[in-house]
Amino acid sequence: MSVRTPGAARADLVADTALALLAERGMRGLTHRAVDEAAGLPQGSTSNLARTRQALLELAVRRLAEREARVLALHEMPDPRAGADSLVDALALAAHRALTGNRELTLARYELALEATRRPGLRAYFDAAGARFRDQLTALVTGLGSTDPERHSLSLIAWADGLMFSCVAGSFSARVPGVAEVRADLEELLAGMLGAEKPW
Repeated sequence: MSVRTPGAARADLVADTALALLAERGMRGLTHRAVDEAAGLPQGSTSNLARTRQALLELAVRRLAEREARVLALHEMPDPRAGADSLVDALALAAHRALTGNRELTLARYELALEATRRPGLRAYFDAAGARFRDQLTALVTGLGSTDPERHSLSLIAWADGLMFSCVAGSFSARVPGVAEVRADLEELLAGMLGAEKPW
């Protein structure tokens, strides 16, 4: 069992609070003082941990990647070479978890992604934090027999991002699809990519 140091616990508290503020108030509502107040910390605590706004945003991005990794659990995905049905089930459940129990994280991610378009330093940091998701998904698609895994993983990510935006912040926010619907979408998408009525 790993033991977290007080500094690590404080960093997580600050980062989690920053993500909550981003989801609730948007980028303009995220300040060092606001994090201190919302987290119940003495004034100046957040500045001691992340002196600049860039450092605070990077802390939030790092924590976002950690928390989304637990939600998606890509490292626990079954090997597609052992049978794709279980992999599609796992991907559908992961996507559904992101839609249903993690709206705050998704909203925070949109705020950070948009801010990254205006801050080259944050852009590089944001993209690096997301690289492990892209790499793992590319490996999964390769295992399914994709002849163009880079392009196919991009298509899957674009589908997932579009679904999440539509259901969290877009015109379908009042209706979240069930696991069976998400699974059906994945089956159709993968079938088109792999050139088969059903790719397994």
